[in-house]
Amino acid sequence: MSDIHSDDDTSFEDEPSNHIQPRSLAEQVSFSIAALILFTLVGFICYLWLGKGEPSSPKPVVTVKPIEEISGQFQVPFELTNQGDVTAASVQVVAELQIQGEIAETGEQQVDFLSSHETESGAFVFSQDPRKGKLIIRVASYKSP
Repeated sequence: MSDIHSDDDTSFEDEPSNHIQPRSLAEQVSFSIAALILFTLVGFICYLWLGKGEPSSPKPVVTVKPIEEISGQFQVPFELTNQGDVTAASVQVVAELQIQGEIAETGEQQVDFLSSHETESGAFVFSQDPRKGKLIIRVASYKSP
């Protein structure tokens, strides 16, 4: 029989090894920062998508401040706050002063736009003292822009 002899006897000692080099400190820090940013963005997107749901409708609320007498007239300051998550447009605030069961004076204010959690101030001016009757200040209407 003949001996099979191969001249292709290769040595693996001279070839570069496929051994993976450990990462440098700069690469580890860069990877950590990139991973942190990525996970933060994904978490924030999930929070917005799952956490809030539908935004609530506008919720304009009137808060009446103490009455002031100035030059013989009575000013009734108020604050209008939108406690909802959506902007309200054309918010109408009305005031009605009743003295001895009859409507003595009325007033109306309109706020063009009231953003989410925004507060606007205003005042109603009456010729008669509102403390001597019943004063009703309320939001009459608003539109969704």
